[in-house]
Amino acid sequence: MAITALSQAGKTISCDEALKIARTDAERVYRNLSPYRISVVLESDGWQVDYVLKDAALQGGGPHYLIDEQTGDILSKRYEQ
Repeated sequence: MAITALSQAGKTISCDEALKIARTDAERVYRNLSPYRISVVLESDGWQVDYVLKDAALQGGGPHYLIDEQTGDILSKRYEQ
């Protein structure tokens, strides 16, 4: 699904692009992302990409990203393991 949004300054990166940026980084650290449910939301501060464990009984968690909506830069990331 290719969802794009418009900001005052012009076009932003798409949902798919934000997800690809986050996934590329997350795979380097976690390798297997299949245990996680992915949430991608465009908020006022950028794309929020969160990986949350599907099985609530498991300990730990996944990566969380804030991605700049115009440049695609990772503004912040947090790993829960």
